[in-house]
Amino acid sequence: MGRFWVGLAAILVLTACAADRAPSPSPAIGQPVQPGATQASLAAARAQLITHPKFADTDPHPWEGRTPWSYPIHGIDVSRWQGDINWRRVKAAGISFAYLKATEGGDLADPKFRDHWRRARRAGVKRGAYHYFYFCRPAAEQARWFIRHVPRDSQALPHVLDMEWTPHSRTCTKRPSGSKIRAEADRFLDILEAHYGRRPVLYTTVDFYRDTGIGRLRGTEFWLRSVADHPHVTYPGALWRFWQYTGTGRVPGIEGNVDLNVFGGGPERWLRWSGQI
Repeated sequence: MGRFWVGLAAILVLTACAADRAPSPSPAIGQPVQPGATQASLAAARAQLITHPKFADTDPHPWEGRTPWSYPIHGIDVSRWQGDINWRRVKAAGISFAYLKATEGGDLADPKFRDHWRRARRAGVKRGAYHYFYFCRPAAEQARWFIRHVPRDSQALPHVLDMEWTPHSRTCTKRPSGSKIRAEADRFLDILEAHYGRRPVLYTTVDFYRDTGIGRLRGTEFWLRSVADHPHVTYPGALWRFWQYTGTGRVPGIEGNVDLNVFGGGPERWLRWSGQI
């Protein structure tokens, strides 16, 4: 073999080796994922889900149109008022996620938070934490209070800012303007996003949403309470990630009533949004 052919052969061998080492290109956005590790992880994660559960309710609503249980992914939100929880029973009943109250205002911490946080994860329930906002303290102060009590955890869901009117509070019944509230919400969300790496979801109620224009916040996902109609009726035109459909649900493993919620998407979207695949 002459020098030319020897050199050409060497070049071809090196090229082939380099090709073997090169990573496969990622599929373009919007293109179907090719079979392989991603599809295998999706199938494994889906196999762990219990979809379309239906729970008892001590004050059921006669739903018309699309019902809450037509959504596949259900979850709860809890605080100290639910007491001790058997998280393994909760998981086995079909609860896919739980939001746990961590803090309130700038000086209250839920005494059951750490226990719920630890035991929910141990049982395999995806969980995040929420903060109940008071309008008598600056947003930055409340954000620092939340950060003080909720550890960074790459497995946690995006955390939640709970904003609603507080007319029955013994310490704070202020009703700031919509512009002031939106600015404070933005400040709180920005601080938590910088600390935890994902922008929190914002939970609110019908009257608060209507009175404050909170739905104008850009780049924010919403968790909407609507216990008598589907959110598309109660919040016309609003986009939502979670829907809280009752406060009187009953779930095995929890004594008494509990809030029930659905995720606004199918199993694969849930698994991707929650970081499980």
